[in-house]
Amino acid sequence: MTELGILGAVIGAGLAAIGAGIGIGKIGSSAMEAIGRQPEAAGKVRTNMIIVAALIEGVALFALVICFLAL
Repeated sequence: MTELGILGAVIGAGLAAIGAGIGIGKIGSSAMEAIGRQPEAAGKVRTNMIIVAALIEGVALFALVICFLAL
């Protein structure tokens, strides 16, 4: 395999990890702000936050697997 193919897979894996980190950070930040504004809805906000974080992690894992398969 060429060096450019390996470089492309590594860059893709890095971008997937960075994107997941940014996405989960934004979710956590928004959830904490929502709980601060409306504490009685903390349970619903927390549940939705966990579900969305799991979906983001799934997409990131899928992207990483695709990048490693490209190697």
